[in-house]
Amino acid sequence: MSISDWLDKERGGRQVWLLFVLATLLYVLPFILADFPYIDDNWRGLAAGMGWSQEGRLFAQWFYNLLSFSDAAPNIFPLPLLIATLAMSAALTRLTFHYFPVPTVAHCLVVLPLWYNPFFLQNLSYQYDGPTMALSVVAVIYAITFQSPSRVQRLIVPAVLIALAIGLYQASINVFLGLCCLELLRGVTERLSWPAWCRLLGWKVAQVLLAGLIYGATAFAYMSQNRTAILKGAAAPLLQVEINAGRVLEKIVLLFHGGFTWVFAALLLCAIAGGVCVGQGVLARQDTGLHKALIGLTCLMMLPVLMLLVPGASLFFRDFNEGARTLMGFGVVLVVLFYLSHRALASWHGKLPLLLLIPLLAMLSLSFAYGRVLTLQKTFATNALYALSADIASRPALRDAKRIYLSVSYSDHWLVAAAGSFKQMPVLHYLLNTDFYMLAENLPKTGITNVVREKERRNATRVGYQGYPPLVDSQFYRIYLLGDYGFIVMKEPVPVKTLQW
Repeated sequence: MSISDWLDKERGGRQVWLLFVLATLLYVLPFILADFPYIDDNWRGLAAGMGWSQEGRLFAQWFYNLLSFSDAAPNIFPLPLLIATLAMSAALTRLTFHYFPVPTVAHCLVVLPLWYNPFFLQNLSYQYDGPTMALSVVAVIYAITFQSPSRVQRLIVPAVLIALAIGLYQASINVFLGLCCLELLRGVTERLSWPAWCRLLGWKVAQVLLAGLIYGATAFAYMSQNRTAILKGAAAPLLQVEINAGRVLEKIVLLFHGGFTWVFAALLLCAIAGGVCVGQGVLARQDTGLHKALIGLTCLMMLPVLMLLVPGASLFFRDFNEGARTLMGFGVVLVVLFYLSHRALASWHGKLPLLLLIPLLAMLSLSFAYGRVLTLQKTFATNALYALSADIASRPALRDAKRIYLSVSYSDHWLVAAAGSFKQMPVLHYLLNTDFYMLAENLPKTGITNVVREKERRNATRVGYQGYPPLVDSQFYRIYLLGDYGFIVMKEPVPVKTLQW
């Protein structure tokens, strides 16, 4: 059998699942190889701590209690990630058969962007939170694909799954709503009748509302108040939403650099061609003019809705988070683009949908590039940790100090080793989001237990500017000692303009 015939061959459930296992494991391989504790992983691993319930993510806490057979969260990486990856493979298999009853390899490519989402790389960076974030997407997929002849089950089971997803990670609701848009789009392409299309919309609305009630009665009840504060009506909320959206757009644009620009431009053109095919299908429907107009308008409105779902409800919260981990809705945008592109490419030639491999390979390449950056960050962080701990341990006055306050100095220039990668792929720096020299939570790894993070840097700044002689003056920091208290003040790293060897 030739390669062409193998690619065109219809696949069974086992073969599709094995294909997704290979694809998903390949995408997370750089994280397993890097084995880098990312930000919150440091304090969680140190104390086997949880703290998810206060964030409205009670089910993430239960997941680690169940997996570790304890009432805490000891570090058992990469087991949770492997479990989440296998679960995602099963979910993507289910979603593929939901969209394409007799799938080929090209059909499998359409749903892969839910996992091959470039911004999801930051979610996967967390050794603790990454697996639960992935499992939230798994729950969403099963909620979308659940089918039953019982109306009660069609309402309750998806609602419970959606509530479970939100209780694992709230941003997953953006993925569900985005997939609902795709469901409505599929209803149009498959010539679903007007009453059936309206019922589909009604079922999704009912499921979301019931899921909100279930979540409100469970995980939401444990959330701290400062996590739920939305923008004040008296403080120009629409202007703030516009500002927040602009900040998100600035970050997304970082992805489109170099070859990525051309790849995604071609993908967008193919998706537009697929959208034209959908429009032609709407005009050819055996419906009244009003129904056609409403369906067509709904399809057009999906574009701004999908764009809004990339950051989702976070735009409206006072504690706005512009981190890449909140942009899970971008994966659904890619799936919609792949779905429309597949429709257009398949109408031109049966083998053209395999061209969707190109953007997927680009995103896989980004994953491996990011994995190397994590490895470089791990090397830098390890050297920084041992240098700082050695300076403290070798001086009795610092070793015996009651408390040493570590000021957190943010900069874009700490990781010199990755300067070239950041220049060629600016999105890597946004994904890394590690713009500090050291976290106080790292030092207990070397036996130093009297260093704490100084909030707002008040004392360190005052000491640094009053001319006290530093006890330690290294390349990256100065350590001052006043009585029984020490202060670590970071130096601003010098930017690297050009590296020439």
